[in-house]
Amino acid sequence: MKRLLEGSKAPRQQGFTLVELLVVITLLSLVMLALGSALRTTAQTEERVDRRMLRTDELRVANGFLRSVLGRVSLQKRAAVVSIDESPYFFIGLPEEMAWVGVMPARYGVGGRYHFRLGVLDQASGPALVLRYLPWIDGGVAPDWSQAASYVLVDGVTGFSLRYEDANEEPPVWGAPWKAVDRLPQRVSIAIRTSAGVWPDIVIPMRVLPASDPASDGATFGGSRS
Repeated sequence: MKRLLEGSKAPRQQGFTLVELLVVITLLSLVMLALGSALRTTAQTEERVDRRMLRTDELRVANGFLRSVLGRVSLQKRAAVVSIDESPYFFIGLPEEMAWVGVMPARYGVGGRYHFRLGVLDQASGPALVLRYLPWIDGGVAPDWSQAASYVLVDGVTGFSLRYEDANEEPPVWGAPWKAVDRLPQRVSIAIRTSAGVWPDIVIPMRVLPASDPASDGATFGGSRS
């Protein structure tokens, strides 16, 4: 009878103890925490890369456009000059604003000679670097900037400054405002700061169109004549 009772005993069920379950749950929690942290880091890295790519693309577009409109300037003269200390040309070079006559590249939908004005203006999204432009009118007529079209180059501008190179000095001197009345700068340096950071300075040679200078027998480059 004893053997029958011993043989009829069911085998004991093997399972996890409470301590083992707690250990497993803790390990799973740590794994999930590590995965969440890794995913969050990856997402933040992607956001930083996207912002950097957007900033690089914005810099490339603005740099290319400014070089195209500032790379060929005109020495067209105004109809009347008030004093000998006033420049006869359609050019103003201030520390935070610049106006000139140049050529709009045809690839932007409009071509020919235009009045340009570069500076920071308040927009719906905040301060922005804006290029305003008007078609040139023969006869030296002053531009009516209230009728100008505009193109936003950079949004979120927190700082903007201009410097101009006088190549007639030895060595060449950078400064602002531009005070010479008988010539234009050799180059202009554009410094831009946005909410995303500081841009590298954009330095653009100002090549004067030879045909726009009746006093020049050859090409004119910035402040020098050939």
